[in-house]
Amino acid sequence: MPIFNFQDEDALGTVATVDTSTVIVEVLNIDQLKRLQVNRLAVLQSSKPGQHLIGLINKVTRKKLDVTLTDDAEDQVTEQNLCRISLIGTLLDRDGERQNVFRRTLESVPEIDANCFSLEGDFLTAFMRILSSTAEAGKSLTLGRYTLDDGAVAYLNGNRFFQRHAFIGGSTGSGKSWTTAKVIEQMAELDSPNAIIFDLHGEYEPLQADCIQHFKVAGPGDIDAGNTLEDGVIYLPYWLLSYEALVSMFVDRSDQNAPNQAMIISREINSAKRKYLEDGEHNDLLNNFTVDSPVPFDLNALLVELNTINTQMVPGSGGREKQGEFFGKLARMIARLENKTSDRRLGFLFQGGDETLEFGWLDTLISRIMGSAGENDGKGIKIINFSEVPSDILPLIVSLVARLAFSVQQWTPSNLRHPIALLCDEAHLYIPQRSMAGAADDISIDIFERIAKEGRKYGTSLVVISQRPSEVNKTVLSQCSNFVSMRLTNADDQNVIRKLLPDSLGGFSEILPTLDTGEALVVGDASLLPSRIRIDKPINEPNSGTVEFWDEWQDVVPEGRLATAIGNWRKQSI
Repeated sequence: MPIFNFQDEDALGTVATVDTSTVIVEVLNIDQLKRLQVNRLAVLQSSKPGQHLIGLINKVTRKKLDVTLTDDAEDQVTEQNLCRISLIGTLLDRDGERQNVFRRTLESVPEIDANCFSLEGDFLTAFMRILSSTAEAGKSLTLGRYTLDDGAVAYLNGNRFFQRHAFIGGSTGSGKSWTTAKVIEQMAELDSPNAIIFDLHGEYEPLQADCIQHFKVAGPGDIDAGNTLEDGVIYLPYWLLSYEALVSMFVDRSDQNAPNQAMIISREINSAKRKYLEDGEHNDLLNNFTVDSPVPFDLNALLVELNTINTQMVPGSGGREKQGEFFGKLARMIARLENKTSDRRLGFLFQGGDETLEFGWLDTLISRIMGSAGENDGKGIKIINFSEVPSDILPLIVSLVARLAFSVQQWTPSNLRHPIALLCDEAHLYIPQRSMAGAADDISIDIFERIAKEGRKYGTSLVVISQRPSEVNKTVLSQCSNFVSMRLTNADDQNVIRKLLPDSLGGFSEILPTLDTGEALVVGDASLLPSRIRIDKPINEPNSGTVEFWDEWQDVVPEGRLATAIGNWRKQSI
């Protein structure tokens, strides 16, 4: 049945002027006039039966009339209250077999003296359900309530939110992590969610639920303690890196011998992987593997072979030996490789132990970080803490996990594929603009750009989270069809969101710098109309709350804090 059953006595006023997509309404209901606010929705009677026009209030004025008072002054109108509304769509009571269908087109225009109603309360909730295509039954994606009407629940279309990729952004302290935590909690209520959260600072550690599992990339302390995957510690061995990633790590591109080094390391890694497969009698893979195939190889044996090539002497004229073709040309690469392998900060790459060189180890890793709830004893939502990964290779390592997830989805038959979402916190650190990118960043950007472009057909979704949308890669951002924007004070960041809005809704962008903490402007396919929403408080708040400096400075300082900090700093573990 139709969701709108307004009564004439509830009308805000009547249409006085119609101009293409703009309508001027004369407000007769003074009580409602006091509640009117810019950017609130309104409903107008259409000239066609079975239709209502939806508009956005963009101006409210009170105009004093120049009249001469008479004896009947009590009945004389001395002012005129006007409301300007931009028409943005049509709600059809019925479209074929479907009921209550919203279209972002104007099927008709209102007639003069047509009634206009303010859209609020239960009517607003019902209308937003239609926009999000959310049924009354089932578990819906709800972020909070509408700022202008606390009685109306803000529903989003969960399918469209993840299908078309999404962006969550806002300045520091605006509630970005709070919103992300709310989305994660909503996913955790589903039967078989599947998501990986890239947690760069360990701020989502407080999030707890039956289907949430926490991992951390191994730090020096974990290696000393012998912590393993069973303890929630992840090792990402070097052989999982792509050829380009290995070259960026081991080869100094400024070295004049860099082309030779890249060629040699490609050849030798290929040979090392072939030897591993032959020794393990994995003959079915020998004809099809490549240098990028996730096949283990012995790095120590590779170093021995590189040293041999670097010092090789070959027969020369007169029976004397001469230096080989690559004599001395690999020295810098070998030194870099030896330095990396001994660096305790990179233990998660090179010091994972013999277990990480086993052929079946990849199966174990993937089942833990990509398994859905109840699958292989896994938990659907995996929060991976990257806080102990050195910043210079952070893009390489985060993108490695993203590439693993995408590759598994890509090589899964469509009838067996289960969708997965990648929530990329602090995305500007590893998906920056091309102009700001280094060698490691370029590899990360390539991977995330591919996921952004092709991920949807393989059931891989990106949720990009950043406080600086203007610094996030434009290609990735352009593929995001949903934006949850918190308060933004920087003009460049505001412009990113402003360009997404159609001209008739451009006024919405003006509220970005004035949004309260925990308040968001939601734009995109998941909500057909831009909506201002106050995000509900998550059950477990992330460790990202702003420190109360003034209050803390009035309390007693914790004893032993500096000695504890220095000790943790030295051992690189908390």
